[in-house]
Amino acid sequence: MDDRIITEEELEEDKLVDASIRPLYLEEYIGQEDVKQNIKVYVEAAKMRGESLDHVLLYGPPGLGKTTLANIIANEMGVNIKTASGPSIEKSGDLAAILSTLEPNDVLFIDEIHRMPSYIEEILYPAMEDFVLDIMIGGEGNSRSIRINLPPFTLVGATTRAGDLTSPLRDRFGIIAKLQYYTIDELVKIVKRTSKVLNVEIEEEAALELASRSRGTPRIANRLFKRVRDFALVEGNGIIDLEITKKALDRLKIDDKGLDDTDHQLLLAIIKKFNGGPVGIESVASSIGEEVTTIEDVYEPYLLQQGFLKRTPRGRVATPLAYEHLQIEYQSDLFE
Repeated sequence: MDDRIITEEELEEDKLVDASIRPLYLEEYIGQEDVKQNIKVYVEAAKMRGESLDHVLLYGPPGLGKTTLANIIANEMGVNIKTASGPSIEKSGDLAAILSTLEPNDVLFIDEIHRMPSYIEEILYPAMEDFVLDIMIGGEGNSRSIRINLPPFTLVGATTRAGDLTSPLRDRFGIIAKLQYYTIDELVKIVKRTSKVLNVEIEEEAALELASRSRGTPRIANRLFKRVRDFALVEGNGIIDLEITKKALDRLKIDDKGLDDTDHQLLLAIIKKFNGGPVGIESVASSIGEEVTTIEDVYEPYLLQQGFLKRTPRGRVATPLAYEHLQIEYQSDLFE
């Protein structure tokens, strides 16, 4: 849901601030150490050979820095970046228009690449492999195929649902990197960096508290930082300390594990309406009035990662940890 302040999905307010706080080069990028070090090697090797970087697929939950990494790759290569999203490329002409503007070794970033139409995907294959574009022009009965030569370029695809990619598309990426949730220490560093960029003082304990409620996601950490900054300015002395941080996050109804009312609603539905599970995802979705895909893509990843929820062959199950967190007595005999 777009009105959740702790949704991992990008909101309009994120776009206004992201440009100023987004790191531009790998040395400024915090976290994802393995991915970062590998990309550094690949970029340096491509530059030494004077070639375009291999096509890159970045996947993982939203808000972990896929778009930022795509821009960093372009900066590190010293080339331009063109951006598009999978759903926005509806016709072959849309793809041709984007590809025809690329200079040698440029980066084309396609977000939500798993949502690209299949017929566009097929046109993209020769572009990725041979740097040529074969498109049909003319009307019915008078159509013909033309081939457009393209400069070498790097396609950087980003997806939250790697399993939805077709094998032919996935196989054409030479570099595949999975982004993981961030540790609290990494999020503390990100919060401190944001505070410096935005020229707002934050105390160590406050940064730790904010990071611990940010669901392992930099996008959420930065969004919460902005909200806490507002409280510090209006109801404090402008400095973000532990007291004002706790007050702000409590007012926003974000608990000490980063769960909000929607998370509680989901877990409580499984526990109280379905005896803790197992229960099918469709039943859960109906009980809280939400789409199945939204639960799978937005709500569940963090709850699963934190151990509040389990997926079993028979459905979703609320774990003893969920009962403990919600202060509900766990009745183990229901599951035996």
